[in-house]
Amino acid sequence: MCLCVSSCCRRVAVDEDGDLVLDRRRGRNKYVRSDCHLLTIQHGVTSSLKSVGLQVWKAALLLADFVLHKSFSSSNFDGVTAIEIGAGTGLVGLALAPVARRIFVTDRGTDILDNCLANVHINSGMLKFDEAKVCVRELDWKTSWPPPVGTYDPSDPSRYLWSASEVEEAEKATVLFAADVIYSDDLTDLFFDTVKKLMSSGAKKVLYLALEKRYNFSLDELDVVANGYMHFRSFFTAQDGHGDPIDGYGPGFVGKQIDPAEIPQYIREYERGKDLEMWMIMYSPDQKQQ
Repeated sequence: MCLCVSSCCRRVAVDEDGDLVLDRRRGRNKYVRSDCHLLTIQHGVTSSLKSVGLQVWKAALLLADFVLHKSFSSSNFDGVTAIEIGAGTGLVGLALAPVARRIFVTDRGTDILDNCLANVHINSGMLKFDEAKVCVRELDWKTSWPPPVGTYDPSDPSRYLWSASEVEEAEKATVLFAADVIYSDDLTDLFFDTVKKLMSSGAKKVLYLALEKRYNFSLDELDVVANGYMHFRSFFTAQDGHGDPIDGYGPGFVGKQIDPAEIPQYIREYERGKDLEMWMIMYSPDQKQQ
């Protein structure tokens, strides 16, 4: 499937293979820039639990819309160094690539990383960015941060290892992105452990995270509940629109919800619905839990 997004007519086109083709305009207008580009994403229509990263999920589409909007309407992301965590197909990183200085697109598993790299190759010419600034690397949350380092060899299965200089450069990143990484309490624990270590290293960072609430029937509650979502919310203090805490203090993380209605929908062929959320999350090592 290929993603095609248009910032002018705001429609999505699908090619003969079922791929989405993203039509991206660049310019300094309110929502768009001047010239039009296509972003093609290679992904699976279905996947097993182990290969969920081969699909494009709704939260990734919302986060890509957010990145596109910021790229079209401001210079907020111009020249940034960023990390996409749990990148899957690499959609969000590729949406950012034309304006970023460097983007580390990370996930785990050779099949997923190979697909990410293929998407980089597919889009670099059309989006007119240097492939060298999109760095596809393995980041296993179980080993957290910093990741193992090695010597890059394109023919080696471990070719997605980091170099020491890349680890150092990634710690200077100021923006983190993650979409649809909240679906298992154990993985959520590992995710926040990795994010905490990243945000405690190098430059001050902000995390933009999009998720879709997922509901299951609970025997304990005798009701349909979003247990994974509640576990996610336990990791940070939520702020209201004025920056005041609204639900207590978490262990160093502070989050502010972003209303999806404030983000223009450039990718039209998905329904956002009330269960899609977006958060801006920061970390302060000095904040204490109460």
